[in-house]
Amino acid sequence: MKIKPFSEKQLRAMLWWKNEDTKDCAGCIADGAVRSGKTFSMSLGYIFWSASCFDKQSFAICGKTITSVRRNLVKPLLDYLDAFDFIKVKDLPSKNYFDVTFGKNRNRYYLFGGKDSSSEGLIQGMTLAGILMDEIVLMPRSFVEQAVARCSVEGSRFWFNCNPGSQFHWFKKEWIDKAEEKNCCYFHFDLNDNPSLSQRIINRYHSLYSGAFYKRFVLGQWCSAEGLVYPRFDPERDSVDSLPRYFERFVISVDYGTVNPTSAGLWGKSGKVWYRTAEYYYDSRREGCSRTDEEHYNAVRELGLSCEKYGCKADSIVCDPSAASFMECIRRHGEFNVIGADNDVVSGIRRVSDALNTGEIAIYSGCKDILREFSLYRWNENSCYDAPIKEHDHAMDDMRYFVTAFLKEQTDCFCVFSLDRRGSRKGTDK
Repeated sequence: MKIKPFSEKQLRAMLWWKNEDTKDCAGCIADGAVRSGKTFSMSLGYIFWSASCFDKQSFAICGKTITSVRRNLVKPLLDYLDAFDFIKVKDLPSKNYFDVTFGKNRNRYYLFGGKDSSSEGLIQGMTLAGILMDEIVLMPRSFVEQAVARCSVEGSRFWFNCNPGSQFHWFKKEWIDKAEEKNCCYFHFDLNDNPSLSQRIINRYHSLYSGAFYKRFVLGQWCSAEGLVYPRFDPERDSVDSLPRYFERFVISVDYGTVNPTSAGLWGKSGKVWYRTAEYYYDSRREGCSRTDEEHYNAVRELGLSCEKYGCKADSIVCDPSAASFMECIRRHGEFNVIGADNDVVSGIRRVSDALNTGEIAIYSGCKDILREFSLYRWNENSCYDAPIKEHDHAMDDMRYFVTAFLKEQTDCFCVFSLDRRGSRKGTDK
């Protein structure tokens, strides 16, 4: 593991509560590019601040889910703190908190997930001396405001960290644009603020994203999603006219509709690439009559059997999670394993965009309906939140279900390192 010190920006964000020009601020906001080193420096600074300034107090560390908080923030943080003899950590994962002893001070840190508006009830009623909110853009406003209201201990402070979202996002308008008014210091990170990223990795991020995701994740800009959802994909240029002779596995993805079209894609894996080799697309409005679950199942089954010429058939179907009756119909026949799809739209679109850009998925030119939708699928520019227009999105949705179910999301690990301790430096940031 290559050891490197913190950058100047990371140190400023970590120690803002001690620096002369920011020590009187009520909070700190850090935003910017992915992998720019803001998360680890902020979380470590939060522990050093709270552990050295308070005793017998409660603090909160919040993310979209407790699982993501523990994986992305708490684990690398506790691994790092374990290297210091003067800090003792007692972690209780089953109770979702850990205790930190620093000298004579001992404080408790509770973990919270803020995935929807119901989450505010989890933190309501607590008395906190501070909060650290990671990826705050992904949390509902009600949860954030409830967490802020819990900080009533004298000297309590707020620590906010995020990647940018829409320029109209409530956190951008109410906190970043009003940082001075709310007495918060603000730090904007870019990829060069993380000294552990090589130029090769930085170049990879520049090539990985497109459209709004490039502006947000690589340039660190707050911007609205607009235009085509997949602007880099050109149906004429990027579809493939021939398929491999060998496939090791086939699966099916389905977006189910009654009045709206039903779209299903057959995906075959050859080497490191998944190909959409065939599809079924039925629009009841266009055809003039609806089909039953059984009729749709028979068509999807035929799609799954069509790959027998390669010596195998589809083994699993990932389906629109709202199509309960159709999923039950598939289960009753017992021919395919049924998977309910992850329906986080924006996250799914980002992952599809990554897969297209890296060549992990390819579209056969005979799949006319998905190619047609690529050129029509657009962001809703009138929405305050990221959302595609609910038109020409049925093959787009079944493709998204497939990617989130069968393509493992890739993450790059890297490390950043802190202050000298008896002649050595040690730490990680993921």
